[in-house]
Amino acid sequence: MRELPRHHRAGPLGEHGPGRPQPTADFQEIFDRMNHFLQAASRTPSPTGTTAFVPPADLHETEAAYVVECELPGISREDVDVEVGEHEVIVSGEVRESGQEGTLRRRGRPTGTFAYRALLPVDVQADEVTATLSHGVLTVTVPKAQAATPRHVEIQG
Repeated sequence: MRELPRHHRAGPLGEHGPGRPQPTADFQEIFDRMNHFLQAASRTPSPTGTTAFVPPADLHETEAAYVVECELPGISREDVDVEVGEHEVIVSGEVRESGQEGTLRRRGRPTGTFAYRALLPVDVQADEVTATLSHGVLTVTVPKAQAATPRHVEIQG
């Protein structure tokens, strides 16, 4: 199994700098390792005998959302499924063989089922998720749930 980098970095759970405690960086490393584990686990033969693979993807965090950009060249949106739960986004589907005439001498493009999973460290608004497929890149925007903000409550009578 490939070893992940052990350096600490800022991530979805917070910023840190010189002289500051880094517990959030430790949590980020746990999330990174779990994502790596889930991706490795999805590289198994499917029940149909085709091999599953993980498409290349990036996960970005903004102030308001998580954005997944997944490379799916040549795949139509009907062949892709996006599921979002409280703390996870899953992009899955199938790449079919092209059906070209002649004998295939070398395969360089993956075929079969694929799945990309990402764990999200905060609650999200699953009903507000959007997905677009343009120029072979699937972009899934997952808004973060709004944290409850303190407010003054008036005491009645």
